Amino acid sequence: MEIQRLPGFRDFYPYEYAWRNYICEGWRNCARSFGLVEYDGPTLEATDLYRKKSGEELKTQLFRFFDPGERDICLRPEMTPTLARLVAARERDFKKPIKWFSIASFFRFEKPQKGRLREFFQVNCDLIGDSSAAADAELIALAVAMFRVFGLTENDFYVRVNNRTLWLDFIQKRDIPAERLTEFLAIIDKIEREEQSATARKLADFNVTWDEVQAFLQTPAEAIPGFEALAQELRWRGVAEMVKLDLTIVRGLDYYTGLVFEVFDRQRQNRALAGGGRYDNLINVISDGAVDLPAAGFAIGDVVLQNLLQELPHTRTKAEKSLAMSRCRAFVIIADESRRPEGLQLVAALRENQIVTDFSLQPIKVGKQFQMAESVEAQFAVVVGQEWPQVKLKNLQQREETTVSIEVLINLLKS
Repeated sequence: MEIQRLPGFRDFYPYEYAWRNYICEGWRNCARSFGLVEYDGPTLEATDLYRKKSGEELKTQLFRFFDPGERDICLRPEMTPTLARLVAARERDFKKPIKWFSIASFFRFEKPQKGRLREFFQVNCDLIGDSSAAADAELIALAVAMFRVFGLTENDFYVRVNNRTLWLDFIQKRDIPAERLTEFLAIIDKIEREEQSATARKLADFNVTWDEVQAFLQTPAEAIPGFEALAQELRWRGVAEMVKLDLTIVRGLDYYTGLVFEVFDRQRQNRALAGGGRYDNLINVISDGAVDLPAAGFAIGDVVLQNLLQELPHTRTKAEKSLAMSRCRAFVIIADESRRPEGLQLVAALRENQIVTDFSLQPIKVGKQFQMAESVEAQFAVVVGQEWPQVKLKNLQQREETTVSIEVLINLLKS
C-alpha cells in the first residue's frame, strides 16, 4: 500500500523548494535592511506556554501529545510566546529596543484550505522595549517593505489598522465586564464574513445592537487617541497612503493590547496576508511578573503570500526570473575526452567563483551533453575541446556563440 502524504502538509520538490527559498530570502534580506537580527527557538514547547494567553481558538488547534518523559508538549503553533519566553529569560543581556526576526515552520491542526495549511513557514518580526508610535510605524513600514520586495505595489495590497482599547472602552461604557472582551471581539472579528442576522443575534447576548456597532465603526481617525502620532510617523516613512483605519480589525489572539493591523490584497481574493500588533503584557505574563517590557510585532505566512505572488502576472514573472537565476549557470561540455582533466579544472574554477556549474560525470557524445545542459535549464554551455586553452561559450537561450579565454569566461559568467 502506498503511504500518502498527511493532509495539510507539503512535499518540497526542487521547484517548490526554490519558491520557498525565494520567499524566505526576500524576507531575510528585508528584515536585515531594517536592522533586525535573526533568532530561532525550539520546534517543541510546553503546552502551558500557549495556555497562558494565546486565545481559545489556537488552543484547539495544537498538535499536542505527551513525550516519553510524560511532559505535556506540542509543536509550536506560533512564535510570539517563544520569543516572550526567550526575552524574559535573558532580557538583561540585550540592549533595548530588541529588534529580532525569525523564519521558521509552525503547526496548527485545522482544516486545510486556500492560504492555510497544517504546516507553514512564517516570518516573525518584533520590536521589544519601545512603546512609542515610532516603533509601531517602523513595524508597519517593515511589513509594507516585505511585500514590496517581491514586486507588489500599492495597487496590490494595503494595511488596515485599529486599536483594541477602543472596543474595551465601548463595552465598559455599556457595563459589559472587561473579562468578556475576548468573546466580544470574536464577534467583531467575523463581522465581514457572517450574515448580519447571525452577528445581530450574537451581539444581543451583550445587550448591544447591530446599529450601535455600525455607528461605532464610523469613528473618525481624529477622534482616536494616539492615531495622529502614528499617522505622522507613517507619513515620514512614506507609507501613510498604504494604511487605512478599520475598527473591525481586532486580531484573534488574547495577548494583543493596543494597536493591531492586518495586510490584505486589494482584490480580497485571499485571507489576511499578514497580521500583528502590540502585546505589551505578554512578557510580564510569561515571566510571572519578573520582566515587564512593551512589545509589538507581526507575522507573514508563506502559503498565502505565495498564492498571491503566483496569481499576479507581474510578481509571478519577477519570481520566475529569480528562480531561473538560481538554476545552472554553466554546463561544461567536454568535446575532446583528452581534455577531461582541463575540463574538470575549469569546473572547479567556475564553482570557486560562485558560478553554478554542472557537467556529465561520464564520457558521452557531445549531442547528449547538450541535451543534459538543456534538461537542467543551463543558461550557457562551455565547450572544452581543441581550442584549449580557449573555450567556446554558447548562450543556450539566444543561441549565440563566441570563443573566449578562461579569464574572460569567468568574468562574463559572474556578470
